[in-house]
Amino acid sequence: MSAPTDAAQWYPLRRVEDRARELADHYAEVVGTRPTGVWAAPGRVNLIGEHVDYNDGLCLPMALPQNTLVAAGTRGDGRLVAHSAQRPGEPVEVALADVGPGRPPGWGGYVAGAVAMLLDGAEGLGRNDFGLTAMVDSDVPVGAGLSSSAALSCSTILAADDLLGTGWATDDGGRGRLVDACVRAENEVAQAPTGGMDQAAALRCTAGHALLLDCRDGCVEQVPFDLVAHDLALLVVDTRAEHSHSGGEYANRRAGCEAAARDLGVASLREVVDAPLDETLNRLSDNALKPLVRHVVSEIGRVRDVVDLLRAGRVREIGPVLDASHVSLRDDYRVSAKELDLAVYTARVAGALGARMTGGGFGGSAIALVPADAATEVAEHVHASFTAARLRPPGFLLAQPSAAGHRVL
Repeated sequence: MSAPTDAAQWYPLRRVEDRARELADHYAEVVGTRPTGVWAAPGRVNLIGEHVDYNDGLCLPMALPQNTLVAAGTRGDGRLVAHSAQRPGEPVEVALADVGPGRPPGWGGYVAGAVAMLLDGAEGLGRNDFGLTAMVDSDVPVGAGLSSSAALSCSTILAADDLLGTGWATDDGGRGRLVDACVRAENEVAQAPTGGMDQAAALRCTAGHALLLDCRDGCVEQVPFDLVAHDLALLVVDTRAEHSHSGGEYANRRAGCEAAARDLGVASLREVVDAPLDETLNRLSDNALKPLVRHVVSEIGRVRDVVDLLRAGRVREIGPVLDASHVSLRDDYRVSAKELDLAVYTARVAGALGARMTGGGFGGSAIALVPADAATEVAEHVHASFTAARLRPPGFLLAQPSAAGHRVL
């Protein structure tokens, strides 16, 4: 198959150290002093395990090489002042004691919420005891379903943890506490629904691995995922589709799963994963809930299948499992979109070993497991298919399993 002539649009990727030095200089220009340091936290892509986190299921995310950076320094007035390289001249300023539901609004809620929740959980500290000046810069695509919001809250909390000296980021158990604080920040302050997978990926992943996250107890396991050794690449397609119904539809799916669990007499759908699926579905009194349960139960099984294959080094064989996940999300859970379906279909026709939508759905991104030397050709075919369908041109990046958030400078 020859490659189309249309040029696919790739998101740029620069060395995080170079970006950090530039951000520190920018901080000094705007604030008037040098920052104490610069911290980074990555976006994430979920390899498999979609819409199961709020069902106490299993997820398999990995950190991206794209990061949100925060240059920061302390202040003594109990206030947060946050600047954004993407929004010059629009700083957010708030007393940390005043941070609460919807305060401050917008992106500032993720930054202020992270600092406030860390202070609330740190022994012997109050919100009047610490202040922070921050400058934010990100190359995680916004609106692509790659967790730019979690990267923002997690990079901020790493900065605050280091500057406060709480030391939670120094071991995995402490990072689990940071995850919980960031989830609270997003749920309670930014008022964004999140189940914790995004924050766990940003704070607990290791390079060269996917993160097996048990959402029932927060336990994690690093699963080897060496794409280079198997001459493979993971292509991410940002469809740039509008998430026009994602909020309400997400809430509806979650409510449906909770109703199904009540009908089955269990605390969560995780408890019926090992029971015969047909028997479980027959126990439901509402037929409309059956597709939701079928997806959740089968998706957790697919996570287990992918983990087994990766542990055995049979990376190429996960492709059909990715395909099955997309079909389930499209037909049973009904969270796909025409752009996602087109990206998945075209990638498969162009030579991908497997492909699926990733993230919450109704837009966002798809992933495709492709031979390393075919990544550009597959991307160009997907780009051409969007052009032919008169859709917005998609964006592309290659996902390498990367490290969790850390201090850069």
